Amino acid sequence: MTASPDTLAYGVTSMVGRLHRVAVRPPSPRGDYAVAHWAQPLDRDLLLDQHVRFVALLAKLGCELEVLPPADDMPDACFVYDPAFVVGHGVIELRGAKVVRQGEPPLLATQLEDLGVPIVGRLVAPATADGGDMFWLDNQTLAVGRTYRTNQAGIDQLRAILEPQGVTVQAFDMPHDLGPAYCLHLMSVVSPVREDLAVVYERLAPVALIQALQERGIEIINVPEEDYASLGCNVLAVAPGVVVIAEGNSATAKALRDHGVEVHIYEASEINKGEGGPTCLTRPILRG
Repeated sequence: MTASPDTLAYGVTSMVGRLHRVAVRPPSPRGDYAVAHWAQPLDRDLLLDQHVRFVALLAKLGCELEVLPPADDMPDACFVYDPAFVVGHGVIELRGAKVVRQGEPPLLATQLEDLGVPIVGRLVAPATADGGDMFWLDNQTLAVGRTYRTNQAGIDQLRAILEPQGVTVQAFDMPHDLGPAYCLHLMSVVSPVREDLAVVYERLAPVALIQALQERGIEIINVPEEDYASLGCNVLAVAPGVVVIAEGNSATAKALRDHGVEVHIYEASEINKGEGGPTCLTRPILRG
C-alpha cells in the first residue's frame, strides 16, 4: 500500500524506503524552552543555525523539503515527527500528553492537509499518542509503544483507523526508566536502518520488540552506553543503508559503517538539548 512517487505526493509505510518528501520546522526564537524541559543554557542562535544546516544536509541527500513556518511559543514544535503520523492513505492527527505540546497536532495536521495530505483520522480524549512511539516494522505492521506519552486508548484508536486499511498495530510496553517527566519513546531505543538492519539500545528495549525484529531477519546493532545519551539510537534513514546521525556518536557511526552503511553526521549540541534526534526533526510525507 506504499504510494508510488509517480502517482501520489504522500504515503509512508516504511522507515527505510527512500525519503522523497519530508516536512521540517525551524525552531522558533520565541518560546520558554526551559519550561519545555530543554537543557540549559541554550544558545538559540546556534540552535537555529544547526537546524538550517541539518535541513541543508537533507536537501543535499536528495530530499524534497517542505519547510513549515516556526511555531511561536511552541518550543518542541521543531520535532515534527511527534504531532501527526503519515500512513499510506494520509495523515493521522495525534493527541499529545505533554501539556506544552498539545497545540501542535492540529497545527501540523492542518499544514500537512494544506500540502495535499488528507487527514484520515484524529485521536480524541482520552487517547494520547506521540509519533515517537511509532515506527513501521514492515509495510503492514505499525509498532506502537505503550508509554507515558502513548496510552492504551491511543493504541485502540490507532487500530480502529488502521486495521480497515490492512495495517496491524503491534503494541510494545516500555519500561518506567526515569519516570513520566522524562521522554522515553519507543523510538528512543530503536531505529531501522535498512530492511535487514536496525540500531537498538538493548538495555531498555522490550524483549518482544527484539524478538519481532529477529523474526523478520533484521540484524541488530547494539548502541553502546556512551552513545545513548547523545541520541546515538536516533538514526534517520534517507534511503536503505544511507543515514543521518547526530555528532558525538562515533561508536555507533563506526558500527554502522562496518555494516556497509553510508553515514552522514550533523552538529547537534543545541538541538540535542531538546532530547530530539534526526528522526524527531522530520515528518516523512512520501517514502518509497
